[in-house]
Amino acid sequence: MQSGGQWSRGLRPRGPRTSTTTTIVVVTLCAFTLLLGYLNKARCAVAPFLENGRSTVFDAVKDSSVCYSDIQFLWLGRDIDNHVFPYLDGAITSNGVLTGGTVEYPVLSGVLMWIGAIPAHTDAEFLLYSALLLAPFGLLTAWMLGRLAGKAALLWSVGPPLVLYAFHNWELPVVATAVGAVFVMTSRMPLRAKAIVAAVLLAIGFCLKLYPGAFVLPLAAFVAYGGAAGRVAGTKLDIRGGLSVLGAATATVVAINAPFAILGYEGWRASFAFQTLRQADITTNSIWYWGLRQLYVTDATTPESYERGEAAFQDMVDIASPLLVFTAFAVALWIGARRAKAEHVYPWVAVSGSMLCGFLLLHKVHSPQYTLWLIPFFVLLRVPWALVVAYLVADLSMGIGVFKYFAALAQGSDAGTELFFVEVGVWGRALLLVVAFFVFARAGLRYDDPPRKSVSERRDARTSPASTAS
Repeated sequence: MQSGGQWSRGLRPRGPRTSTTTTIVVVTLCAFTLLLGYLNKARCAVAPFLENGRSTVFDAVKDSSVCYSDIQFLWLGRDIDNHVFPYLDGAITSNGVLTGGTVEYPVLSGVLMWIGAIPAHTDAEFLLYSALLLAPFGLLTAWMLGRLAGKAALLWSVGPPLVLYAFHNWELPVVATAVGAVFVMTSRMPLRAKAIVAAVLLAIGFCLKLYPGAFVLPLAAFVAYGGAAGRVAGTKLDIRGGLSVLGAATATVVAINAPFAILGYEGWRASFAFQTLRQADITTNSIWYWGLRQLYVTDATTPESYERGEAAFQDMVDIASPLLVFTAFAVALWIGARRAKAEHVYPWVAVSGSMLCGFLLLHKVHSPQYTLWLIPFFVLLRVPWALVVAYLVADLSMGIGVFKYFAALAQGSDAGTELFFVEVGVWGRALLLVVAFFVFARAGLRYDDPPRKSVSERRDARTSPASTAS
């Protein structure tokens, strides 16, 4: 049997070629933007504090001043303030309320939350220490994107999303794993070896926020098609190489989750059950709530009729949302296979970007900070800058408008203007995600690919004595 190294020996990507100066600028500006992001959230975290460590300012200004963060909010209600190690003694009630030390995120995010809380005694300190913990991941992402895509990485480093969302939730580590997988695939390691490392990174990402796990499928297809060197027509797919990617990712997820599942099964299971039971409500910012819900909740003349309509709507979303998400994944993978048939290389990064667009569009929850997941694909793929700018505008409309809207509702004032900006954000993002789904699927990479070899050159490289040695 020929070794996996045959697929990359002599046919390796050239790897990142960005100048050191450009990379330094990208990382330096990212550090400055991260500081602005922290200062923006810290406006909600000032003295005086209640006995439980909650800033008295938080509830008063978090929405009106657009300084809300899940980090500060979750200081209370998940035993984080009590420094309880997550999952081991937690559970979930029948109506979806988490108890004990369980948090609603996969285990590695829960551990990061616990670490950030160790030296903290107030929500302000928790925000600060969490920011210090998360910031290196943002800088690492900037460095990798800078090395891969040059000046285009400034979109990550100085874009509005990093100010709004860097410390809104625990997104920076998971973004770093997804970008890290792409970065590793530009290394000079043999194809199967670096693909396994990339699969492990994506699996770690899955244990942080789930979504990078979907990218393992196109990565496996990329390996099966022979990597960046491409597949010679008539040759067999490297099925064993593709399976090694899937196996590495699966083994990593099992290894990370097993201790929690064994030592605290109910608490571990509760984190997944919470997301399953979560409803598509006004806090989820999805097309489901702002679109199809109106078709179900039309008769509100009595509480009973309203509840029947709401229940029917939620039941529909619970079925339709995952079904359509997986359908979008299948379509993206199919488009990738069509490209691979013509180009002899499976476009795994492009397909991953399309899969993410499908998820963001069709999942029942579309939190504002998910934009950080998408930005690296705008950097890595050659897409029209008009699309990028339009998405950032729609995202700003949502990222600011939704909190202003909540503030207006809480104050009982007219919320018409704020509602307009929310709807622009919801439907603007939705339309642009549909466009991006297909643009991504057909896009090339901004970073250097290896020079394409002719069919005869690739056939000679694979049949030479050096490439067939076991």
